[in-house]
Amino acid sequence: MKESIKKSWALFLIVSLTLGLAPFKEPHILGKIRWIAGGNAFSGDEAMTAMDWFDTILHGMPWILLLTSIILNILSKSK
Repeated sequence: MKESIKKSWALFLIVSLTLGLAPFKEPHILGKIRWIAGGNAFSGDEAMTAMDWFDTILHGMPWILLLTSIILNILSKSK
């Protein structure tokens, strides 16, 4: 599994630039990160619902996979 993640960096880049940044005018992931960083994600009038958390995971996962792939590639080259 580690090797397949390491080799799939190009796919993760494409998915990050499409699904990870959708919609392109105001990407959901940026709004969700601001919402979590602002402290309103867990409490307050506009606490995040289950759908908001799912949306955060959906738009954030391509970026996490891309970063994981890049890190694995860098670590394997340094050995």
